[in-house]
Amino acid sequence: MVIHEDCRQFRGDIPCHPHKEHGAHCEDCSYYDPVKEQILIIKLGAIGDVIRTTPLLHKLKEVHPQAKMHWLTNTPEILPDQIDRVYRFIPQDIEVLKQMQFDTLYNLDKDREACALANIIQADTKKGFVLKNGNSYPLDDPARQKWITGLFDDENRKNTKSYMEEIFEISGFKFQGEEYILNARQEQTWNLSKDKKIVGLNTGCGIRWKSRLWPESHWIRLAEMLINNGYEVLFLGGKQEDEKNQRLAKKSGGQYLGHYSLQVFIDLMNQCDLIVTAVTMALHIALGLKKKVVLFNNIFNRHEFDLYGRGVIVEPPKECKGCFMNDCEETCMELILPEEVFQKTVQLLR
Repeated sequence: MVIHEDCRQFRGDIPCHPHKEHGAHCEDCSYYDPVKEQILIIKLGAIGDVIRTTPLLHKLKEVHPQAKMHWLTNTPEILPDQIDRVYRFIPQDIEVLKQMQFDTLYNLDKDREACALANIIQADTKKGFVLKNGNSYPLDDPARQKWITGLFDDENRKNTKSYMEEIFEISGFKFQGEEYILNARQEQTWNLSKDKKIVGLNTGCGIRWKSRLWPESHWIRLAEMLINNGYEVLFLGGKQEDEKNQRLAKKSGGQYLGHYSLQVFIDLMNQCDLIVTAVTMALHIALGLKKKVVLFNNIFNRHEFDLYGRGVIVEPPKECKGCFMNDCEETCMELILPEEVFQKTVQLLR
């Protein structure tokens, strides 16, 4: 019996999809897709970090069309369909990876556990970061530059490259505007106006840097101005923002439909024409959905973000110390006025 073990469809222990769906067998299978290379991407990271690494897949598919793509992550539910096999950061999957041989391994994560795996997993070529004496360490000059900006705040502030430019260079490519890939969502029916442009106000920013929060009074004022000018306002957030969003909706007259699973939240965001948000997961979902964006930024280097020509970055009229503290005595975010955000929003929606 002929068994095409090199086929992209081959699963090793269970029937492949062509067999289950069409009764195909290897000897005469029209779906046979031979794999010439095995590529592993390690990007554990937060959901937003994983989403903003997906542009790299465009280039990898172009340069290695017959490669089988593998990805190790903490958030497998967000990975696009272009990944052939997804691995979770759990002992069972790690044991499998340790017994595999890859042509190229890209570790784009500086977390020590990711770097340790990059040391252990077998690959002919490795790019990115490994572990040295218990710490993250760059494999070459492009990775070294990214490594240095993570070590020194002043070097970080000097950087003029976007995150995508950095990871493309680390991987040996040149970033040319490749878009995010985001196709994980559950389509729902929403009680939202079809006659008005919908502005999503994402009010959270995670728990790591509370200094990024915009005052509630500013959210209320922005929502009121938008509503009075014919826009529909939709407050967005997760469980952490639930009580706040209920308050904001009640005080401003905007809508808040609750918090949801990741896939449903993505579909809710997809109903919006524009998203106002701080640097958080919602920013990268918005970019993945190709939405217009008004981005609040205070502590990060603005060059890190590429909004693909569909957004603007709004910053306080006061230079950040760049210390990346969770709490800061300088309440700079309140200096971003709702009137300015309203104007930027209207300009983008024209």
